[in-house]
Amino acid sequence: MSAFRKAVAFALGHNSDMDHTKTQLQDADIPVSDAPCRGCADPCDEGHDEYPKFDVDHETQMLGSVKPYGRQVLISTGKTDWSHDVTWDKGTLAWHLSGASGGHKDKELIEKRKGDKKKKAEDKPPHGASIRGIFDANPFKLKRVSILNGSHRTVSDDPNKDTALVFPDWKVLTEIAPTQAGAEALYEHSVSPYLPLSAPPPPKNAGSLKSWILPYACVILLCSHKRRDNRCAISAPKLEHALTLTLEREGWEVHNQIEDPSLSGPSLEDDPTLADMVFDEDKYAEINRRLQAIDAEHVEHKRALILFCSHIGGHKYAGNVIINTPRGVSVWYGRVTPHEVDAIVKETIIGGRILTQLLRGGMNLSRPGRNNLNDW
Repeated sequence: MSAFRKAVAFALGHNSDMDHTKTQLQDADIPVSDAPCRGCADPCDEGHDEYPKFDVDHETQMLGSVKPYGRQVLISTGKTDWSHDVTWDKGTLAWHLSGASGGHKDKELIEKRKGDKKKKAEDKPPHGASIRGIFDANPFKLKRVSILNGSHRTVSDDPNKDTALVFPDWKVLTEIAPTQAGAEALYEHSVSPYLPLSAPPPPKNAGSLKSWILPYACVILLCSHKRRDNRCAISAPKLEHALTLTLEREGWEVHNQIEDPSLSGPSLEDDPTLADMVFDEDKYAEINRRLQAIDAEHVEHKRALILFCSHIGGHKYAGNVIINTPRGVSVWYGRVTPHEVDAIVKETIIGGRILTQLLRGGMNLSRPGRNNLNDW
């Protein structure tokens, strides 16, 4: 099929490639929505924000454009734009954490390897996976750490120390010094691939680090990295506006800065309930119970956090959206405009089903024996 015919078929919803993809996802026990991605007319008659005209890749297969990772760390900066590569910005926590999690990258070496199309073994799907870009959370096998900067400001007691979110563990950590020692403490506490997912605090003294379960039922990341691609900087604020309006209309409370987690109670390090437990399995069970309690299916007052983040790859598919949930799900969508936001909120965030035409990949999407991504 020619590129022109593919574009026409895509616009009309008659894309045979999408039908094949939908079948693939269903065969992998991934809940798929039958709803259209766009519910408004074209041109829009519902007043959604419009992007200025910019090129978006509508021809390349998006599914498979996500590189598997074991954990993703989002570091507080209070900014919406950053250096070209945040891990090259010397002296920052992102730079130090890059060293702690595998060594600093050599810029010249990377430039030489730009034309090398060989895939690294860690970027391949895990053994047994049939759909590239879709993977299960397993930091021990997928050791790559995705390091991002975020728009959130630190909520550490010491304003000179950073705050980081860690996915899929659903943790927020404070009092992280932007030094090599601080990065190594963060790595050993919550990032190392040798740590099980959603692990309780290490028994040894963690220094000044404090951690909490994130007090949100959903965290949405929007790439806004202008110095990587202006299309992301244009799309992100419009998507934030549309997501906020739609979520609030559905009864959600929406934040664009992290609430001080200490308002939810003591840190996991100081939690008397966990401290009184002798066996690790009891601690894991308690943390899992709390994760379920904060999930949108169980909590009465639903809250979402929307943050801007640095480059996640695939800027040619702007706007780029990552939807994270306490169950460890990460859904990566691309080619998102405000016209698709209603469907994303109703079908994916609330309904727990994938919109096939927007899918780039994701973590923990296969749900054998369950009806949707939100089922525990």
